[in-house]
Amino acid sequence: MPAGPRFEQLQDWLDWQLRLHPATIELGLERVSRVLARTGWRRPPVPVITVGGTNGKGSCVALLDAVLRASGYRVGTFTSPHFLDYRERIRIDGERVSAASLVAAFERIADALQGDSLTFFEFNTLAALLVFETAGPDAMVLEVGLGGRLDAVNVVDPDVAVVVSVGLDHVEWLGADVESIGFEKAGIFRAGRPAIFGSPNPPQSLQARARQIGAPLEVRGVDFDGRAQDRHRWDFVDRRGVRWAGLPTPALPGSIQVANAATALAALAALSDRLPLSQAAISSALLAVHLPGRFQRVDDPRGFEWILDVAHNPAAAATLAQNLVETPAAGRTLAVCGMLGDKDVAGVIAELRGSFDHWYAANAEGPRAIDAAELAQRAAAAGIAMERCGTVPDAMSRAARDARAGDRIVVFGSFHTVGPALAALGVTL
Repeated sequence: MPAGPRFEQLQDWLDWQLRLHPATIELGLERVSRVLARTGWRRPPVPVITVGGTNGKGSCVALLDAVLRASGYRVGTFTSPHFLDYRERIRIDGERVSAASLVAAFERIADALQGDSLTFFEFNTLAALLVFETAGPDAMVLEVGLGGRLDAVNVVDPDVAVVVSVGLDHVEWLGADVESIGFEKAGIFRAGRPAIFGSPNPPQSLQARARQIGAPLEVRGVDFDGRAQDRHRWDFVDRRGVRWAGLPTPALPGSIQVANAATALAALAALSDRLPLSQAAISSALLAVHLPGRFQRVDDPRGFEWILDVAHNPAAAATLAQNLVETPAAGRTLAVCGMLGDKDVAGVIAELRGSFDHWYAANAEGPRAIDAAELAQRAAAAGIAMERCGTVPDAMSRAARDARAGDRIVVFGSFHTVGPALAALGVTL
């Protein structure tokens, strides 16, 4: 088998991977399956939870990871994209994978290409699987990148598949309506294995897929739920008779997080014979769970506050708007917005129309980003005036000059907006 390229530095590998495939996104499992087979990968004999959905994936993965680790299990998690460091995507027991482990995985994948090529995300997925094979965790939690049925993560058969929510996003790849998107996301379900849906009223296409293949579907609000006792306590109940009463509200911000926590616990309850949990461990995890870039609050010494949120589609923007209502500011709320060109800018703005006193348009980073001028133009067409400010740090500086004590500045619209904001604020992850 001919050897692939060799680079000593991680960044050189990443630069090469960005050039390797002619398309940024090419859905399908044929190439990635062939390359994975050639690496000789052997799946670790541990439970795999695959998490998909339009919104809430990151929260659900963070909750699963926190509960499992609080219960004494060693967990491998794969998420994407990253904010500051590629190694954020692959973690063992909460710690980022080492550069040396990634380089070893990349060499093994490159040697197995044999005429095939992979997208950046596909390379990333296979690297995670190879790292987990070596590390031997007690459980693996894999986050779908885009859709589900044809996403590279779906090369692994999960023991439990979770779809947190279904909404309109990536319509050019997944379809223009919720039923089409629901079908794609249900592609991670497997025959005879639990399928968890984290929202009420699942699309008919998702339900039909579960019935067709014989995947036992559990729906929040029907088969399991999180029922609030008050603002600080809630109960988890499911159709198996599992009940964890008086759980603390998750440390993640927003009222939606009780629903996300119930969804994560439903997935873990389905694995209770292999990964038993205690209520004490669950409570400890809920109090400690952390997820950057989701309504992340950072105090500024000048007397105002920063809020960082990736909110990149209308459903996520609606959640951001609700979180702003639930945590009112003494002063004004200013918006620094940067988005990708393939996102529903008008839909996002519609959900946040009444949330901000002033808007600043920024250039998000990355090849799919639009610049501040185009963002402002699209916003104007939706009835919102945005001040054009250049890069994300430029827009943040402009907003900070306008901010007064008691105000807050919300930086949102993409991972590629929040990442530069975290760097500008010197926040470490």
